[in-house]
Amino acid sequence: MQAINNTKPKGVLIAIGGAVDAGTPPENENAENLSAAFLEIGILKRMIQELPGKTNRIEILTTASMIPEETGQHYIDAFHRLGNTNIDVIHIREKEDVNNPEYIQRIQRAEGVLMTGGDQSRLTSIFTNSEILEIMHKRYQKEHFVLAGTSAGAMAMSSLMILGGSSSEALLKGTIKTTRGLNFIHEVTFDSHFIKRGRFGRLFQTVAANPSILGIGLGEDTGLLITEGDHMEAIGSGLVVIVEGNHIEYTNIAEIEDGDPISIENLHVHVLSKGHNYLLSARKMA
Repeated sequence: MQAINNTKPKGVLIAIGGAVDAGTPPENENAENLSAAFLEIGILKRMIQELPGKTNRIEILTTASMIPEETGQHYIDAFHRLGNTNIDVIHIREKEDVNNPEYIQRIQRAEGVLMTGGDQSRLTSIFTNSEILEIMHKRYQKEHFVLAGTSAGAMAMSSLMILGGSSSEALLKGTIKTTRGLNFIHEVTFDSHFIKRGRFGRLFQTVAANPSILGIGLGEDTGLLITEGDHMEAIGSGLVVIVEGNHIEYTNIAEIEDGDPISIENLHVHVLSKGHNYLLSARKMA
């Protein structure tokens, strides 16, 4: 896990909740489908606008995806439709791939990186303690470097990462599994496909067990643009749900056995739509 840097980062994070078609993927799948709506709402366009603008070079990391070639091509096509052709894909599939000098140089040159959906545990298992992750951390802290993640790619960016857990049993103790994320933003955890898959209970249990952590549920076709590691702006067509645990007055989560239902008193919840803002440092809408 990367050491916490208390200085305000100069880079931009864009956490995207994912986009799916009319079919319902399995509960543990975080893959996204780049529908026309996903392009029209302007999340990817906003990413282009946030780039420094010298080269507009974006690298797509497909590590989380089980269909990396198809996923990578979807993003190339999407960015081409938006007028940016300086795009390429890096297929890092195994731990040894992360040490490829070509990939390291490409991450050093890129103005933006986007991590696709899939399995967030692949991102942490492959990138943790790697030179590529160290480069991305340093560039995010010291440069106007744009890092975006969609679905699993968004979930992996936080300090505490949700590994999985059934939405229907999410308020039974022990049903939600968490681990360390890639730690680009501290004291935060993201959940994706939040509204459509009814993941409120997943976030409630995660925050109840870790009350200093801010829980952020990202709806589909929705993103959260974060500057200075603090200012959060909702972008896209859906909703962002923010769950605060610092006001909790009582929870039985430490007293009950695994499988027992959880009680939580005074859990604070905020809902943001496009253009509305939240300050992490102040724990309030702005």
